[in-house]
Amino acid sequence: MPPFLQTPKKESFATWRFRTLMNWYPMYFGSGGKILFWAADHTEVHLRLRLNIWTYNYVGTIFGGSMFSASDPFYMLMLFKALGPQYVVWDKSASIRFRKPGKETLYAKYVLADNDFKEIKATVAEKGEVTRPFLIQWVDKNEIVHAEIERLCYIADKEHYRQKKGESQSAKLEFKRGVK
Repeated sequence: MPPFLQTPKKESFATWRFRTLMNWYPMYFGSGGKILFWAADHTEVHLRLRLNIWTYNYVGTIFGGSMFSASDPFYMLMLFKALGPQYVVWDKSASIRFRKPGKETLYAKYVLADNDFKEIKATVAEKGEVTRPFLIQWVDKNEIVHAEIERLCYIADKEHYRQKKGESQSAKLEFKRGVK
């Protein structure tokens, strides 16, 4: 394992089980990615993406769709599990920028710092919701970046979200009925 993936954090039985089940979940398994580590406090996740029959493209490099899909749910899941049930968390959008063709195994490391949680909780307490970008980098064993993915996550207080959802549903019904 590359040195940048080493961590002093520990994995619990619960996160080990979740990681194992996610690796066998057909939608994730089909991406070609593998979750190598999931911290007990849900603040760090490590992924691996190998060049193999599931992931190579026409020109023999890792398919960009594999990089994109193998990175998909993690910040949303980490935030969902770490923040707790009083918050709503959704992936809102994502974009990818390719830097260099992936001709060897690539790795991604997701980290949520204490400062991230402080900022998120403060903004949600003040405004009820926040949309926050997170950057993921697929790198090789020498830490050379092959792709960067920016994911936007929406985080809201559950009560604020219910109220906002209720208002938007009312607006949709009024629009359908022709009420302005």
